[in-house]
Amino acid sequence: MKRDSKTTRFPELLGRVSEIVEQPVSLAGKLQEVAALLKEDVDHYDWVGFYLVDQLKKDELVLGPFVGEPTEHIRIAFGHGICGQAAERKETFMVEDVSRETNYLSCSPDVKSEIVVPIFVGEEVVGELDIDSHRISPFAAGEREFLEKVCDMLSGHFKDPGPRT
Repeated sequence: MKRDSKTTRFPELLGRVSEIVEQPVSLAGKLQEVAALLKEDVDHYDWVGFYLVDQLKKDELVLGPFVGEPTEHIRIAFGHGICGQAAERKETFMVEDVSRETNYLSCSPDVKSEIVVPIFVGEEVVGELDIDSHRISPFAAGEREFLEKVCDMLSGHFKDPGPRT
């Protein structure tokens, strides 16, 4: 049952994420389950997915597990769109109205806002959590911090990418 994030208890969801990440399943399985949990439990999350850094190119994101409508953005170069900017700058991007962004890659005309949270191993971005909403300015106080904690929990299950060359 979906609950509006303005009333969702983030600590309860963090507990459920912790249970998922500790399961003896593949990283892809963990990411899929976390995406499904977030989309199901937070009313304004209309697309939840993960992009993973391409281990050969190192400056490109590849679509990983997601829940929601299919997207044409299977690969995104660092610096392009909100996802690429978050990866390049190594910071969370929360965009309350995507129509005001000049570097936005549209996945659907229904998307009105987006939050992208990098996942780190050490200092390196290894992936990111991407959430789209069909509402303008839906994100509640504390939501950024909650999603950053989710990504921190997941980061320990990624392999160290090693030095960049």
